Amino acid sequence: MNYKKPIAFITVFILAFALKAQDKGAVTFEMKLSKSKLGLNERLRVDFTMNKDGDNFNPPDFTGFRVLMGPSQSISSSWINGVRSYSKTYSYTLAPSAKGKFTIKQASIVIDGKTYKSLPKDVEVTAAVDKPSDQMTADDVADENLHLVAEVSKTNPYMNEAISVVYKLYVSPSISVSNYQPLDNPKYNNFWSQDIKVSALNAQNGTYQGKPYRYVVLKRVVLYPQKSGELEIEPLSLDVTVDVPTNKRDFFGGRIYAQTNKTVSAGKRTINAKALPSKNRPVDFSGAVGEFDFAVTTSKRSLNASESLRATIEVSGKGNLKLFKLPEPVLPSSLEVYEPEFKEGVRTTLAGMQGTVSNDYTIVPAFRGKYPLQPISFSYFNPKTEKYTTLTSDEIIINVLEGPTSGANTSAVASGANKQNVVASGSQFNFIKLDANLTAIGTNYFLGSNLFYILLFGPLLFIPIAILFRKKRAEIASDVVGNKVRRANRLARKYLSKAKKELGNKDSFYVALEKALHNYLKAKLKIETSEFSKDKISELLHKKQVDESTIAGFLELLTNCEAARYSPFSEVQMQNDYDKASEVISLMDKQL
Repeated sequence: MNYKKPIAFITVFILAFALKAQDKGAVTFEMKLSKSKLGLNERLRVDFTMNKDGDNFNPPDFTGFRVLMGPSQSISSSWINGVRSYSKTYSYTLAPSAKGKFTIKQASIVIDGKTYKSLPKDVEVTAAVDKPSDQMTADDVADENLHLVAEVSKTNPYMNEAISVVYKLYVSPSISVSNYQPLDNPKYNNFWSQDIKVSALNAQNGTYQGKPYRYVVLKRVVLYPQKSGELEIEPLSLDVTVDVPTNKRDFFGGRIYAQTNKTVSAGKRTINAKALPSKNRPVDFSGAVGEFDFAVTTSKRSLNASESLRATIEVSGKGNLKLFKLPEPVLPSSLEVYEPEFKEGVRTTLAGMQGTVSNDYTIVPAFRGKYPLQPISFSYFNPKTEKYTTLTSDEIIINVLEGPTSGANTSAVASGANKQNVVASGSQFNFIKLDANLTAIGTNYFLGSNLFYILLFGPLLFIPIAILFRKKRAEIASDVVGNKVRRANRLARKYLSKAKKELGNKDSFYVALEKALHNYLKAKLKIETSEFSKDKISELLHKKQVDESTIAGFLELLTNCEAARYSPFSEVQMQNDYDKASEVISLMDKQL
């Protein structure tokens, strides 16, 4: 039986039906306002847009407004991948005639024999504004449509409770941002902080003060307050290049944009950190805040003397895992205990730290017997329940099967020290034999031997070598310019060695490069530069009579180090910055 014809017929039928349904349901006719609130001396633009051509367009009466221009008509049509896109717009420019709230009523049009109506929209007219929107400069428009916001997850946390700060740049759809550079980064004093890497700058839809905006997440950081009281988060400031549309159009009808630079700041935020309650605070509390599990385990519980086992004290969960001390084991004095090996498996997200921290102790018993590993307790504060919780491990018995017998009691009183005294048994010392069984090794004369002549005449061979070495050193010392160049190059390599290892890894490379530049100034000028601004560094280098071009190159490198935290940098750019840093340090060293 031939199925091809029925299948082809069904496919064509389904496609025709889908296209017909799509065509039928795709007709739109809507009204768009340039603003919903305006001053008495401002202008309102009203657009009636449809995606299919129609007839008998009937506009509303525009009660409360005077028609200054319109209707003007514009049509847009294009084909993309075989699909037609069509748009037709009737536009009006209106001037309000009085203050108050007005409703622009429905407009209607006939498309394919069917009447479509737009939805009515409300407009509020206020008193005259100082600067009407049609007279606003590009700076005024950018101020109204560009906002940098620091969103704090919690403003009243407990000490050592995680909070997150997300910096978002909100941009109105009416403007566009072409570039930005960080001007001032917050230092987060009185907080333990960790940046959460922003892998890509993806624009997302959102709202700001009830209006539709696009926003980009620029920076994310997790903070743990380290003291109680009011703590300030310093603002993040950016220099942003903004493209603002004007009312002018080019020869082809495209809108002309005006470009301006604006400085936006997230503003200071205040955190009110609460002190941990002193009521019911456990004696062994070491500052852990969060939700944790606690476990004490051993690699084995039966072994022979002089063998070793590992005892692990582990805390896992969610909280300030890097900011507290783990409890220590309490062991009998007959066990030899070595310094612990600390292990950390912690990852930090916007919700805070989570993972595991542990101490591994190596324990070596010296004598046969049974040794108790006493219960260990761990206390933490849970900010959700606002209560302290104490977790206690079970007692573990370590059974040493074979080995010498201790003269002391095997279950001796426990000691908290890491290294213990070992009690010796009575049979540990035996009688020392008196017969040494020594044998003669023969006679060997040094005088006249080969070694004698080597030691006698060998120093004479080093005299011409020493003379040549001394002449070479004198030549090098007399080459003043060459010595300066070599010393400067060694200095540059010394400070930039870490940065060179991180080439290709943008974040690590620029962190290392920034430290190298600051450490160079610190070592060369005997000053602390980490708290200096770029203006202070420039002023300091001018006093030291460093060339203007060298100073500019040094400051440009510092700016690139800051910009790399928010902007993508290629490997070529990293290599160029590394080469430039070597050159700038060498030039600066000669001048200083």
